[in-house]
Amino acid sequence: MPLWLALSVVLGIFIGTFFANRFSGNRLSIINSGSNKLNDLLHIIDDQYVDTVNMGDLVETAMPQILSELDPHSVYISAKDVQQANDDLKGSFFGIGIEFTIRQDTIHVQNVISNGPAERAGLLAGDKIVEVDGKPFVGKEVTNDVAVHKLKGEKDTKVQVGIMRYKEKTVRRITITRGEIPMKSVTATYMLDDDTGYIKIKNFGEKTYPELLIALATLAQEGFGNLVIDLRGNTGGYLMSAVQMANEFLPKGRLIVYTQGRKSARQEYRSDGRGSYQQIPLVVLIDEGSASASEIFAGAIQDNDRGTIIGRRSFGKGLVQQPVTLHDGSMIRLTIARYYSPSGRCIQKPYTQGDTKDYEADLMTRYERGEFFSQDSIHQSGPEYHTKNGRVVYGGGGIMPDIFVPEDTVDMTSYYKEASMSGLILQFAYDYTDENRPKLSTFKTMKDLESYLKKINSVELFVQYAEKNGLKRRNLMIQRSHKLLERYVNSRIIYNMMGETEWTEYLNTDDPAISETLRLFKAGEAFPQAMTGKKKQQTAYDYRATHAALHLVTKA
Repeated sequence: MPLWLALSVVLGIFIGTFFANRFSGNRLSIINSGSNKLNDLLHIIDDQYVDTVNMGDLVETAMPQILSELDPHSVYISAKDVQQANDDLKGSFFGIGIEFTIRQDTIHVQNVISNGPAERAGLLAGDKIVEVDGKPFVGKEVTNDVAVHKLKGEKDTKVQVGIMRYKEKTVRRITITRGEIPMKSVTATYMLDDDTGYIKIKNFGEKTYPELLIALATLAQEGFGNLVIDLRGNTGGYLMSAVQMANEFLPKGRLIVYTQGRKSARQEYRSDGRGSYQQIPLVVLIDEGSASASEIFAGAIQDNDRGTIIGRRSFGKGLVQQPVTLHDGSMIRLTIARYYSPSGRCIQKPYTQGDTKDYEADLMTRYERGEFFSQDSIHQSGPEYHTKNGRVVYGGGGIMPDIFVPEDTVDMTSYYKEASMSGLILQFAYDYTDENRPKLSTFKTMKDLESYLKKINSVELFVQYAEKNGLKRRNLMIQRSHKLLERYVNSRIIYNMMGETEWTEYLNTDDPAISETLRLFKAGEAFPQAMTGKKKQQTAYDYRATHAALHLVTKA
């Protein structure tokens, strides 16, 4: 009897569960909690909705919406996008080793990564990929996503590409064996002058810290005595990479950052005193594009009065995300804590739960109210905190630099804006580079190529090109914006021919933030001094700053 009774109970449970799931739409009374409601809603739609619904697609659409109700940085990443999202921070991926851009429905090879699979197979910058694995690959089907899918792949697998090379009329077919392709965080390392080393870091990935050590060793061979770390446009990455970097410059026992959340106990990260550059004069460059791990590093340097921060107010991201992989390979990055700089300030700018529109428009709002041009236009409503030396700093809205360098639009005209925003400058630079690659290849240094481009009046060549492509010539505006146009046009040609390091070096030659940095080192003022009373951070210097628009290229 006990055995029969137990079997009857189990059978009853199975039957009850079946009918509850089958007819849940007719029993709305069971929808009595938040977690049940969502499951029951999906059951009701699947069971009773007027048309057939792809429930998988519905869930994929709903996931981002649900997470967006929490905060601006909790996100859902679909299974097909997880690999790309992880590659950006892992420091490498498997592919053929090219940077490409798509123009006129065709893949144009922008750069070939040195000693990568594509270079070893004979692919050259300027080649156009028109076939993949024996099939034509041109036309509207050619998108970044499709191209990456076709060219990336598992290590040691092969892909055949058909290319059209400059002045060749037949398709040349090359077989490439895919391999590991490095994606460097440190994109430029060189000496600004006889004493000052410069390091540009574009993100904080798994290999950022060892790359930094290599860059520092390179500069040490040049005898550098001052250091600039450029984090402008660096959107962040791994917290631990920022901690490792800060540790290299701080004395033992200094607080670098701490994190804390509702279910995450306070966790502190302190310097261990093993850093090799604890005394070197240091400047950190930031702007409105510097976020997350960039702000951790800049905040640690500023709050410990270890160096001077120069530029414009940073983005203001002070939320910590934890990746959670789901059963289908998709992922969520869920905010689990806030991070706080050593003085105790949270850098996260204000946001309203569920309202990402104003949050996403924040940088435009800053621009419109003049914050990029005047320090007096900056609004930080957070409480006051104090650095180790007693200087006043503020929380709630990014890192405010010690020295503010405004962006200047005096020479900007509607002609320049249209030339930039329309993409005509980029198109001209690509076409000019492709048509003149043999000649441009004879210049071995950035300065030699720059001199040549000035000599041939690259701005006039662009103006003629633009006029043929629908941008009316406006001589007075062109004359007024000549320096801006020359800087943008020449920088793109230099990038196409020589790569990111030379491109960065060229843009830095007349950068006001760099000029102010060198002045600071020369005056021996890189180490912030203690301030008395409630004196605010240093007054902005009246410098002009212009930035050539960035053009993103895709790696494969």
